[in-house]
Amino acid sequence: QVQLVESGGGLVQAGGSLRLSCAASGRSFSIYAMGWFRQAPGKEREFVAAITYSGDSTYFADSVKGRFTISRDNAKNTVYLQTNSLKPEDTAVYYCAARRGVVARTPSLYDYWGQGTQVTVSS
Repeated sequence: QVQLVESGGGLVQAGGSLRLSCAASGRSFSIYAMGWFRQAPGKEREFVAAITYSGDSTYFADSVKGRFTISRDNAKNTVYLQTNSLKPEDTAVYYCAARRGVVARTPSLYDYWGQGTQVTVSS
């Protein structure tokens, strides 16, 4: 079992940055591929970024490529999402998720979810 808790969200101006953290509890954190998703009011949850269990490979949605970075520290059981050059369109609740095995872009393929952290970007 894995329990996930996100933190680091907040209110920032366009062009600003936030580092989101997802702290995991449970055994063998390094077994799990990790993903970040976001959901804005009235919209479906969408893929943002993912990272393999080893941290060797990362994947990004086209909308955030070049601006966001995902990383993990398996020794600390934590995955991070560094968000730079934020735009108002990035405003959403951001969720981290864990999946046993390979990375995926579909929310339904993830087994564990955090409670979410709000990111609001003002214009």
